[in-house]
Amino acid sequence: MYFRRFAATIRHLVALMLITIAGLAHADSQVNAPEFTLTTLDETRQISLSEYRGKVIYLDFWASWCGPCRKSLPLLNELRNELKDRGFEVLALNVDETREEGLRFLAEYPVDYPTLFDDQATAATYQLRGMPTAYLIDHEGKLHSQHVGFNPKDMTSIRSEVLSLLKAAEADQ
Repeated sequence: MYFRRFAATIRHLVALMLITIAGLAHADSQVNAPEFTLTTLDETRQISLSEYRGKVIYLDFWASWCGPCRKSLPLLNELRNELKDRGFEVLALNVDETREEGLRFLAEYPVDYPTLFDDQATAATYQLRGMPTAYLIDHEGKLHSQHVGFNPKDMTSIRSEVLSLLKAAEADQ
């Protein structure tokens, strides 16, 4: 188990270098968020990112062993419940080795938003730089920003970014 986490850390470091290089090359261009279809953590349904086109999405990669996730998931749940009627959604992608690890975590830290199980393929596509890592996606499906790590103080800036994107989405309607 530790070897797998170490290997995942090495993959994340390599991805960090690649995303940094890619970010420098494309600093002025907005790119579409990579599409995915994943099964919910409880295996009740499949969800595709494209189903949420038109909404502002906070795409949150998390794991049961991630200390900051114990704080981020409940705070994101509050923000999501406050702004869901305005077109905001959180999609949480669990990157644990097994579904059971994620389900045990959610039993202790329940959320109202969709939680999906990632077999590491989506995490690799998004080139995670740390845990947790989240991407804010605008209503047109474009990557707006990336948030690596989490501190409860971050919620002020995250909320501000979400509100700005919701305002832009409302103006486009």
